[in-house]
Amino acid sequence: MPFQEIDVEHRVRHLSILDPEGRVDKELEPDIPDEMLLKLHRMMLFSRRFDERLLSLQRQGRIGTFAPIKGQEASQLGAAAVLEDGDWLIPAFREMAAELWRGKTPENVLLVYGGFNEGGVTPEDVNIMPVAIPVGTHMLHAVGIGYGMRYDGKDRVAMTFFGDGATSEGDFHEAMNFAGVMNTPVVFVCQNNHWAISVPLRRQTRSKTLAQKAFAYGIPGIQVDGNDILAVYAAAKEAVDRARSGGGPTLIECITYRMAVHTTADDPTRYRKEEEVKEWEKKDPLIRFQRYLKAKKIWSEKEAEKLEKEIAEEIKQAVNRFEEKAKSYGDSLVMFDYVFEDLPPYIREQKEELRQELEEKKEA
Repeated sequence: MPFQEIDVEHRVRHLSILDPEGRVDKELEPDIPDEMLLKLHRMMLFSRRFDERLLSLQRQGRIGTFAPIKGQEASQLGAAAVLEDGDWLIPAFREMAAELWRGKTPENVLLVYGGFNEGGVTPEDVNIMPVAIPVGTHMLHAVGIGYGMRYDGKDRVAMTFFGDGATSEGDFHEAMNFAGVMNTPVVFVCQNNHWAISVPLRRQTRSKTLAQKAFAYGIPGIQVDGNDILAVYAAAKEAVDRARSGGGPTLIECITYRMAVHTTADDPTRYRKEEEVKEWEKKDPLIRFQRYLKAKKIWSEKEAEKLEKEIAEEIKQAVNRFEEKAKSYGDSLVMFDYVFEDLPPYIREQKEELRQELEEKKEA
């Protein structure tokens, strides 16, 4: 029998609205009220300054390791901003800006990074799942949440974030397939920051884009400039509206860059060049957005100075609240008591090692 051709051609759209200089494409500019633009800018600036403070605290030994978000604020806030109160956010481990936007407190972020499980507890009316360290596993949780909401007849949406490295995990493909088959109201936001720790994107896939992986599962996929908050907002709004109206899932690939370390235990100078980082610094999403706001005449350098002082004070107070809460929590050694009924020798050794370290800190 002769071969029959099946037309499966798809084209990936790339959306960019703000160029690196902050110049806007008026035909594509989304209709966002000035009040919302300023709110987004405030959170973007707060997230950047808080991220910097977290790094300082970690270097001082006052919190543990964490994954900085510098350079990826637009990808997170542009997407999270279109969610409604009843929607769900399912983060990976580098979504601090989105978590803050959705109602997580700065002191809870600090508690998580300080090693306190209490930081993962969110209020009843804040629909955020805890940070997921295992790469990709949380995407399945997002699909399950979306499936459950659809089953209950709720017009709610689940949004999950992950990196380019997660697209190499089987969980990614399972989640995408189930979401497509069951038509779940889930928006997959891939923050393609070009590096899965030290593995570059070219070693992850031969696909020209990550967005095109959506087509294999029969769902829409789009690529956006992840350092352009307006483009992310526009793409996310279309995807969320589609999901809420019963149109099913969408994959959004945000092209961005991890301008800092993978985590505070990482040394990126061992695998990437400083010239590459400097090129991406020219595309800084915060500076780009500020240029746009300035051109719209709704923000100025004078207002920036006042805002910086406000944010610095808010971060200072959050750190104080965190340290006061940390003092009130119980013995850190209890973490060893809820894994095994009878502790194996190597766990007993670790527990004793930590006990001695804590004692030494008290004496110091």
